[in-house]
Amino acid sequence: PKTKQQVCKECFFTAFEDEIHHTIIKNKLFKSGERVAVAASGGKDSTVLAHLMSLLNKRHGYGLDLFLLSIDEGIEGYRDDSLETVKRNEKQYGMPLTVLSYKSLYGWTMDEIVRKIGKKNNCTFCGVFRRQALDRGAHMMQADKMVTGHNADDMAETILLNLLRGDVARLSRCAAIVTGEDSALPRCKPFKYTFEKEIVMYAYFKKLDYFSTECIYSPDAYRGFARDFVKDLENIRPEAILDIIRSAENFQFEATTKMPKQGTCEQCGYITSQKRCKACVLLEGLNQGQPLLGIGRARKSGNDRDPSANSGDRNSEYQVSEARGTEAQKRRGKRRNRQPRQGGIRSEDCVQISYEETS
Repeated sequence: PKTKQQVCKECFFTAFEDEIHHTIIKNKLFKSGERVAVAASGGKDSTVLAHLMSLLNKRHGYGLDLFLLSIDEGIEGYRDDSLETVKRNEKQYGMPLTVLSYKSLYGWTMDEIVRKIGKKNNCTFCGVFRRQALDRGAHMMQADKMVTGHNADDMAETILLNLLRGDVARLSRCAAIVTGEDSALPRCKPFKYTFEKEIVMYAYFKKLDYFSTECIYSPDAYRGFARDFVKDLENIRPEAILDIIRSAENFQFEATTKMPKQGTCEQCGYITSQKRCKACVLLEGLNQGQPLLGIGRARKSGNDRDPSANSGDRNSEYQVSEARGTEAQKRRGKRRNRQPRQGGIRSEDCVQISYEETS
């Protein structure tokens, strides 16, 4: 635990659960009687989240009406398998499950989108669609709030990404433990100060039923570079992750900084700061055969073609970016396979740690 004490397995469970309870109470994340959607993917974070929300709700009498909400992106061999895990969690934790699919909401699956656009920028589509799909599902089920399994590592990565992009608007709110407080559906992050390795260890030693395979498209994601950087910092100094979060909490922005104003999409009615939300813009590009339209890379009709098509004059920029992505992926793979330095633990190595068994 964060106390750096050497503890037995049962004491680790107690410390971990008490820390999450303290975070919930201190930040006043919930009110009794609220209906709360638990975003569930079947992975370690959301499974531990579902387990703890159920456990703490009963133990401390939160008085919450909990249900699981999952999104089927349509990734064959990945999401279909992880949804089977979520269905088992439904029975294990006694929470009703609602599943929405990209196909039913948008008319496309992620596999279809990737075949259209290639493995470059596919996470842009998935991130935008998934966020909106979760919100739609929560509204459909009349939820008051939503909880997600974003942990401290995720928060640090997001902060760094927004810094690199110069995205002041997102930077001003990405470190908040509750986002959208003034909206109809606030999102809460009980794991904001919880290290990923703690979640891995808790899930493993508790023998929770979770899906551990990484998304087949995520190795090409831009976030992966930020993740590797955060892990390298953690190996040198584990507290660096929390330091990044606390720094972002204390960011101050000039009063003259222009922030986008929240409104609604004139096409679908979803929350946006533009005339049309990002999802509608992306969908328009896909439906018009110009998939790059929504990410600011629209080309003339003669050049904006399916990158998977067998064409002799395939766009050279796409080939170069794919080559760079492949090389970067190899470098990242080498990093992940190397032995962690003293003072830091990689999440994938946590399962090798053996706690002293005590009776």
